[in-house]
Amino acid sequence: MKIGILGVGHIGKTLARALSAAGHEVKVANSRGPETVDPEALVHGATAVSTPDAVRDVDVVILSVPFHRLRDVIPVVAEVPLDTVVIDTSNYYPFRDNEVEAIEGGQVESVWVAEQLGRPIAKAWNAIGAASFAANGKPAGSPGRLAIPVAASDDKHREVALQLVEDTGFTAFDAGSLEDSWRQQPGTPCYCTDLTESEIQVALPTADRARSPKRRDLSVAVFAERYDDSMANPDEETMRRVNRALFM
Repeated sequence: MKIGILGVGHIGKTLARALSAAGHEVKVANSRGPETVDPEALVHGATAVSTPDAVRDVDVVILSVPFHRLRDVIPVVAEVPLDTVVIDTSNYYPFRDNEVEAIEGGQVESVWVAEQLGRPIAKAWNAIGAASFAANGKPAGSPGRLAIPVAASDDKHREVALQLVEDTGFTAFDAGSLEDSWRQQPGTPCYCTDLTESEIQVALPTADRARSPKRRDLSVAVFAERYDDSMANPDEETMRRVNRALFM
């Protein structure tokens, strides 16, 4: 498939590497220009381009930008044909992203994003830590292969997102509709806890919608105290242990 990735941070960089290694034709862009893209993102053949070029003539657009930057890409995505699959990887953290009244009032993050974009989306790769995503991809059938939840209300978006998750080295787990994607948001048992398919099948239904924002904020406080940075990217083992203790 032809894939355009907007955002080449920790998750976007791994997406570029894994999907191009899997044989997809990948273009990547960031807000600072193609010359600033980390060469590591391009090692398997992905191409750094301008933002408009990244979404031109592609089958899939992956949004891998921070939640508070999603509004910046609305005009870009508006130029993409409606039959193009759009996948969002973002997570809402109110202290970082400025409080969104609708989400604070209970609207599902991804449903809000779809409304802003004015089109269907799928939610994937948001529930795995950057370090784990970069290090733990395995071929299908490998023992202990980790799973990543995928939520979508549109059948085409779901099928494509499930396949691409598999192509990045993780078992794709159908987590239901976009309305159900709150079960893979920060503070829930499936969020950055590194679960296998059988484990995620058990954990997903145990998510507590009312309590997950409180648990999300508690994890932020823990990492802020440990790293003197509320949005630090902790090492894989620390993130897994803390999140399992708080979310499960």
